[in-house]
Order: sequence, then C-alpha cells, then structure tokens
Amino acid sequence: MSSAPVVLGIDLGTTATKVVAATRDAEVLHQTERGYPLRTDETGEATQDPRQVRDAAIEALTECVTWAREQGHEVRALSFSTAMHTLVGLDSAGEPVTPAFNWADTRAAEVAKRLRADESGAAAELHRATGTPVHTQSVMVKLAWLTGQRTDLTAGVERWGALKDFVFGAFVDEFVTDYSLASGSGLQDMHSLDWHEPALAVAGVRAEQLPEIKAPTESLPLTARMAAATGLPEGLPVVLGGGDGPLANLGVGATSPGVAALSLGTSGALRVVRERPGVDDACRTFSYALADGLWVIGGAVSNGAVVGQWAADTFGVDVADLLDEALAVEPGAEGLLALPYLLGERAPWWEPGLTGAFVGLRRSHGRAEMTRAVVEGVAQQLALVKEAVHDAGAHVRAVRATGGGFRSEVWAAAISAALGMELELAESSGGSGLGAVLLGWRALGELDSLESASELVRPERVVAPDADAAELLARRRPLVDQLHRTLRTLEL
Repeated sequence: MSSAPVVLGIDLGTTATKVVAATRDAEVLHQTERGYPLRTDETGEATQDPRQVRDAAIEALTECVTWAREQGHEVRALSFSTAMHTLVGLDSAGEPVTPAFNWADTRAAEVAKRLRADESGAAAELHRATGTPVHTQSVMVKLAWLTGQRTDLTAGVERWGALKDFVFGAFVDEFVTDYSLASGSGLQDMHSLDWHEPALAVAGVRAEQLPEIKAPTESLPLTARMAAATGLPEGLPVVLGGGDGPLANLGVGATSPGVAALSLGTSGALRVVRERPGVDDACRTFSYALADGLWVIGGAVSNGAVVGQWAADTFGVDVADLLDEALAVEPGAEGLLALPYLLGERAPWWEPGLTGAFVGLRRSHGRAEMTRAVVEGVAQQLALVKEAVHDAGAHVRAVRATGGGFRSEVWAAAISAALGMELELAESSGGSGLGAVLLGWRALGELDSLESASELVRPERVVAPDADAAELLARRRPLVDQLHRTLRTLEL
C-alpha cells in the first residue's frame, strides 16, 4: 500500500463538491463527494445556498481526510477549484445575506442585452479590458441587475464575493480571492490584475466592497477551528486555487502551447493555454488566468451533452440506446442540420435568448437522424470556438478531451470530425479537482512549472477524425453562421 503524501483538491461545483486526493505525480488515489440542490423556482433563477455548499465542502473534506489517515497518507495542503461566475452578498461579519447566484442564472438577460446594444461600443471595450463577455454569466452584469433593479434582494449587503471566496474564508478567516477566479468576473483588468474601475461603475459597486486579489498559488494557514472540524493540523497550507475552467486545462495536462482542453458535460468548452491575456478582435472568446503568467483563451457553449438527453426525453427512449442509433447514421444526418440552442448560447455568439432549429427536415428523417444532427450541431459550435481562438492568435495543434459525454462514441466521432483533429481522451482524469491538486503541489514548490503537467497527465486513448466527415462538416460550417444570423432576427 502506497503511503505517498497527497494534496486534497476541493472542487466546488454547481450541484456537488468533490474532494480529490492525488500525489505529486498526478495519481488520483481517492475522491469524495457531497451534493446540494440548485434552486430554480423563479424563471431564469439558478442559485445555491452558500451555507449548504460550505457544509458540503467540510463534510466531503472530512471524509477524505479520514480515508487519508486510515491509509497512511500525509495531507500536505488543501487547494481549491470552483465553478466560475458566481456571486454572493455578505454582511459586515462575512455571513451571506443573499443566495449564491450561479453562472446559469439568466435573470440579468435584459441588462446584458441593453449593454451590448449600446452603440458607443462600451460592451466591447469592457470585454477587451476584462477578458469576460458581457453576458448573463458575468458577475458584472449580475451586479448591475441587482444594484439597479433588484435592491429587494440586496438588503444588508456590505461586501460582494464569489461563492468560493465565502467558502475559502471559512477555512482561513480572511476575505480574499484569486486572480484566476476574478478574471472571469468581468470586474478585473486582465492586464493589471486589479479591479477595473469602468466595470465597477457599471456594476454599481466600489473596490472596497470586493475581496483582496492574490495569486492562485498563495496560501493561508488553516484555522484552529477548521482543523478541529476536519481532523487536519492547524496551520496547514490552504492554497487559494482558481476557476474550474483554467484548472481543467491543468487537470488534463493541456498546459503546453497549442494544446487545448475540451470538456463535454451538460455544457461544453474549449480552452488553450498561452502566456498572455487577450481576446479576438470580434470578442467571441474569453481570456481567463490560470497562474504563473499562464492564461487560457477559449469559449464555453451552453449546449453540450444535454442535447442528447433532450432528444432521449422527447422520444421516450434511453439516451445511451438513442446515441448508439445516431452513431449508425452517416455523418451529415441525411442532409439534416440542427442549430441546437436549447439553452440559448454562449461562445461564440454570447446570446442567451437564442433559440434552436432544424433545417432541411424531411419525412424520411427519424429520431436517429435528428439526434445525429443535434450532436453534430454541438460539434460545429465547438469548431467555431476553435476558429475564434485561432483568430485570436492561439494556434490549436492538439486537443485533450474529457467529460461524461464521451461515454458515447458518437460524440467523439462528431467532435473530432468537426475539429478536423484527433481527440486525446483523458477519461479518468480528475479534471479541475486534479488541477487544484497540481496547483497545490506547485504552491508547495514540488512542481518546477505548471507546464510539466502535460507530462504527468496522459490520455488513455485517441480518436481520429473520419476524413470524409471532416470535409463535409467543414463545408457546412459557414451555413451554421449564416443560419444563426437569420435565426437571431426572428421574433416568435
């Protein structure tokens, strides 16, 4: 039995917190998890109870610490990963007086639409300064909505922070954030790493209401109170960590120049690491910090594997069986094309009100062809993100892919064809939780660089694109853009 020391990565997700125990060599030895609900009572609402998330993190951590003690593993540090674009209002004592607003909360849609419609170009200026699109997921947009229209929800708020800032504070008794997480808020100047005053003005907040920004690799000592609660030693280093998107690149080893990380869960994303911030001229991409001078540029799509589940629910069949049927359909779905915007869309359009469509539907098309079409629609959207990343000066030469969607071969086939590239599947990677662990080892001085993760985390298998399918999807891709421009003008 190995007794190698471990770092524990605490990954605060949308519906669950996971704790990953891994060695300095990126070997994941154990994982624990605690779930919690996502509240969606009001139209557009997506909120979490901050105290539930904090308590879930403590419970999952305590269970993992117990495992480590029983197995003889020394815990060297804790390190955090978190879902990005969250917001919670705190009172003067640091206790939450609002729910935690999740990235998926769309109630600020009209504020985002108004800001983007401003003919002065202010939205583009904010995007280029902060690296964050002016979209409902942006903390800046949520704050503008709350401070301008929903003051009923903000009574008693003295300070604003991300959900992770609140949970982290429970471990160290300080109100701080990291510049990786801050870079996705729309409130931080991505060049100076300070709060961006024009964005604060739009948001209706002051810099002193926000946490102090520190490096993701900085650590603070674990308090005596939390040490007693979890069974860890007082003073243990607690590393600030960062956003789950950038840390997912680290967790799959996509940290070398030109190596992109592609994730496919309910939603999806493509991100590539480079050594400078910046977005493309058309503002289709985001630019978020990792650490050590590394940044990720890319885009997230709102519609990922959820479209397969939607098709299965609609046709009343098992999703795995339906995706197998879709795999048997020839690429191109017998001439059927889908714009799969069931949940609006983020990159590269950043239009939460966008709706989907089938084009070219015939009587001969059945559930298998329709499912193949929506899968290829998602694949095309990720290919459009790759094109935008390329236009921003970040060449993609390889793709590391992970996510539950790849349990079905149709997803890997469609995405590799749309990208025109091999997919290096890292299916058993610890994802952003492992990324937090590796960042923790870097903070301890045990990793020479974050780029070395590319040698520590290796893919299990490679899926090559079908040449004919790749040519077909490439030929169709301009039509996707053309149809999107038409669809956005329709008032249904």
